[in-house]
Amino acid sequence: MLFVDNNGSNDPRINLAFEEYLLRHVDVEEPLLLFYVNEPSVIIGRNQNTIEEIDPDYVTSRGIHVVRRLSGGGAVYHDLGNLNFSFVTAGKDDLHNFAKFTGPVVDCLRSLGVPAELRGRSDIFAEGRKISGNAQYATSKRMFSHGTLLFDTDLGEMLRAINPRRATIESKAVQSVRSVVANIRELLPLDMTIDDLKAALLRSIFGDGPVPTLQLTDEDWRQIESITASRYELWNWNYGRSPQFNVQKSGRLPAGKVDARIEIEESRIKSIRLYGDFSGPRDVAGLEAHLVGVPYDRQRLTAALADVELDDYFGRMDAATFIDLLY
Repeated sequence: MLFVDNNGSNDPRINLAFEEYLLRHVDVEEPLLLFYVNEPSVIIGRNQNTIEEIDPDYVTSRGIHVVRRLSGGGAVYHDLGNLNFSFVTAGKDDLHNFAKFTGPVVDCLRSLGVPAELRGRSDIFAEGRKISGNAQYATSKRMFSHGTLLFDTDLGEMLRAINPRRATIESKAVQSVRSVVANIRELLPLDMTIDDLKAALLRSIFGDGPVPTLQLTDEDWRQIESITASRYELWNWNYGRSPQFNVQKSGRLPAGKVDARIEIEESRIKSIRLYGDFSGPRDVAGLEAHLVGVPYDRQRLTAALADVELDDYFGRMDAATFIDLLY
């Protein structure tokens, strides 16, 4: 096994691109091990509806990254108190064999005094609470198995960031499984830092000698940056891959009651119908047509309505109030 250093990056977009690069472009027989710690971010499962999994206003206000990963499973919250590990291996004979990849982690945690155990198919628990979730992804020739380790994560921020808004949402997306979780730090007999945990994992896996390491070149990092720009920085990947879903929003506004029925496909408005007892000189069908194709995103809705006189449709309506209703 070889360890691969991510140069201390805390950017989830770079770290996911780093992992993908090792999977697709580094053709070595030895298994690879990597760690990364991300800035506050919500990492969305490959098959999930991003809007359904997050509180978009909250993550925007807090500067929390929202990034979709290659693997399936549920949405997870990362911050500087969360250590992520990933094993990249040749072949895919061990696809779905989570015990093989979580085993070294469980052994290390037990050696530190944390009563860790694999439960179900892919989660690590300690004292009845979840401390790690794991997922996998495979190409035709290689696979990775990666997981989180909740070490000292801000659980309050986690619950706010990934808690869906109070809106009626119908979706075909995979729902996240909400579990009772714990931070590893509170379970340790002796206090340690997240860097101490990383060092303990390296010792447990590689022994006390030098850690065999695969050194990446400047060209490797240029390709990682290219993957970052072409996938993980794109709205179309992080939001646009979301499945079709419907949103119903209603409220009594200064213009009267407004009921919005919105059909969203690939995170863009496919159709919208506006009902209510409002009264304006223009037919609201014109506004509905104007919004078709607009990404279901507060910033893009704001831009789309910048030059629209909403009073013409509702009698009395400002853009901020209308966007609050829609979003």
